[in-house]
Parts: sequence; C-alpha cells; structure tokens
Amino acid sequence: MDSLSQLSLGAAVSVAVMGRRTAVWKAALWGGVAGTLPDLDVFWDHGDPIRNMVLHRAETHALFWLTLFSLPLAAAVARLQGEWFQWRRWWLALWLALVTHPLLDAMTVYGTRLALPFSNHPFAVGSVAIIDPVYTLPLLVGAGWALASSGSAAGLRANLIGLLLSSAYLGWGIAAQQQVDRIARASLQAQDVTAERVLVTPTVFNSLLWRVVAVDGTHYHEGFYSLLDAEPRMAFDRFDRGMALAGELQGIDGVQRIAAFSKGFYKLHEDAGRMVVSDLRMGQEPAYIFSFAVARWHGSPLPLAKSEQVGRRPDLQRGLPWLWQRLWGRPLPPPR
Repeated sequence: MDSLSQLSLGAAVSVAVMGRRTAVWKAALWGGVAGTLPDLDVFWDHGDPIRNMVLHRAETHALFWLTLFSLPLAAAVARLQGEWFQWRRWWLALWLALVTHPLLDAMTVYGTRLALPFSNHPFAVGSVAIIDPVYTLPLLVGAGWALASSGSAAGLRANLIGLLLSSAYLGWGIAAQQQVDRIARASLQAQDVTAERVLVTPTVFNSLLWRVVAVDGTHYHEGFYSLLDAEPRMAFDRFDRGMALAGELQGIDGVQRIAAFSKGFYKLHEDAGRMVVSDLRMGQEPAYIFSFAVARWHGSPLPLAKSEQVGRRPDLQRGLPWLWQRLWGRPLPPPR
C-alpha cells in the first residue's frame, strides 16, 4: 500500500507491543522506520522498467529474509536507545512492524513475493485498494493520540482500537470482494461469457465500488459494481486482448514477465508503431498504469533493447466525479 499507510501501521504495531516499556515516541519512530524499510527496493534499478516492476516487492518483502533482518535491527535499536535489557521486546515490536508491511501489501492486487526464497509466487488478494484512507485514518488517529498523550493509558487504548478497526476493515474488504465475485460470475454467465479467470478489486480510495475484469481468451470484459447498486447484476464492456500478436511477441522476455506477474490479466496492442503490453489489473480502460513498449513494428516486431514505460493514469477530471457518483449506486457508464 501507500507509504503513509505502511509507516502508520509500523508505528502503531510498535507502540502496541512496547506499551509503557519505553517512550512512546521511540516506539513510534522505530516502528515507522521498520514499516517503511521494505519499500526501499524501489530505488534498485534492475536495468529495465518491466524488471523494475515485477521485481518490486521481492526479497525485501519476503517473510523469511525480514525475520532474519529483524534480529540485527532490534539489537542495533536496543543498543542505540540504551535499552539492551529489553532487546527481546524490541525484536518483537520491530519484527511485527517489518512483516506486517508485506502482509498488508499482499492484500492489494499488485503481487508480493512473501515466500522467497522458497517460492517465487506473487501473492495478491486484491481486496483493498493501494490507497484507501478508510484503512489508514484509524491508524493515524490511534498512533497520533498515543503520541500526543505521551503514552497515557487512554492513548495506548486508542492506538490499539485503531489497529483493531483497520484490521476489521481488511476483513470487511475480503467479505465484500466475495460478494461482488458471486454477482460478477452470475452476471457473466447470464451474458453467455465463459471466463477463464475473473479479477475483483476495489476502485481507489474506497471499498464500495468494485472493478471486475474477466478474461475469456481473446477478449477481456470490464465492469463496475457498487455495493449500493439497486440490483445485484453487472454490465460489462468487451475489449480485444490483442492475442493475434501473441505469437510474434511471445519470445520477448518482458511480455513473458508481465503475463506471469499479472497471472494472465494482460493485453497486447500496437500504438504508433510500438508493440505494447499492459497489465490489466491496475487502471481501467483505456488507461493502464503499467503499460510497456517492448518492440517496434517494421513489417515484423523488432524487440527493443530495453522496454519503455508508456502507461498513463486515468483522467482525474473526468474520473473522480464519475467515481464519486458511481460509488453511490448511480448507473453511469465509465469514462472511456
């Protein structure tokens, strides 16, 4: 998720574990640092935009490696704070701040390799948006209250309540996702769409309006459903996946990586003489954040030495008003 959510989660977890055993600002500070550290891999350049994408949330998000790293980190913090006598408590606080970061990331749709080095599988539940203030706000309020009250009993209680509320919100997201999944599959079946795979994930900033992508081989279908919609059914728009290009582009490393990382939710198309592969999970038609030019067309595709990121975000001037109205159940077509 976004950096503010991860920092807040790390701080709140550390404050909850340390309690009054140390100054609350120390627990919040080091917890926030530990909650942020896994995302420093964004500064690693793997030499290609596609590799940078698919290799993000890898070793620095693996539970095994973070557990090993938590030991020297806790020892260093305990020494620095002159609290070696409770280094075990510092270890527990910082270990939890570290590992809750990738566990939270895995709740989003992106893909997090939790099980490295034993498995390369990118875990992605997709039940919470990458930015959702409803999740983050309880953590901020609770940890902020604990800091403002210098670790009073009321402040520590507020911090714990913030953690419980944010965790309950994640549970709500999973339940809502399952409900939308049932409605989406029933709607697809009613429209005679045989989907090979179905993706259900919330739109940004909320968990009421959900985006559904269904892949049926040569095409994909995109639809939106709000939990406040009057009827439990969905309408879908149908788009070409560009599979006619698959045979000519299948040998390109970047295409193979996106196909695997997106778990099949990708499309191919030509744009101004460039052959582009897009991850369908993040964005909405026609704007996808992770789109990459992988070849140029000169009678046949000529692979680029390095992929070029050509993705774009949806038009906010049109998208945000539509999002707000659609969220409340108004049956508006998405901006294209």
